[in-house]
Amino acid sequence: MEASIHGRAYKFGDNINSDIIIPGRYLIYIDQQKLAEHAFEVLGPEFPAKLRDFQILVAGRNFGCGSAREQAATAIQGLGIKAVIACSFARTFYRNAINDGLPIFECPDLYPAVEEGDELTIDLAASAILHKGKAYGFPQLPESVRKILELGGLAAYLKTQLS
Repeated sequence: MEASIHGRAYKFGDNINSDIIIPGRYLIYIDQQKLAEHAFEVLGPEFPAKLRDFQILVAGRNFGCGSAREQAATAIQGLGIKAVIACSFARTFYRNAINDGLPIFECPDLYPAVEEGDELTIDLAASAILHKGKAYGFPQLPESVRKILELGGLAAYLKTQLS
């Protein structure tokens, strides 16, 4: 994982559930790109292509609620999304995202300030998100979580521990 993540933000509301992220009928796939073709398509057929123009998703409360499908984080990564920032996450989605190597951050103070297309920089060392000259803090990631993200997910992390 890089020391900072920079990109354009797409903004969602509250309670974006895993069925919205990736409909159940596509759970037969495990490939990131195949899942990404159908990510968020329930919001409109143009959504998967539209989201490829953004690097960071920003959402309200309870992002990733619903079923515990691991493919939700995988589909988001397939779109080229580098990170997700939300006011809060469903706990299962949070852990699935970390395990899959998708950086996610809880930062409720940022949400009302962001508009679609805004540029954001996530400074991991400072535990802050920079937006229009202002810094919004988020809880520092534990060292173990940072290592998992740095290595690209839990499977890669476990390989280093077993060798």
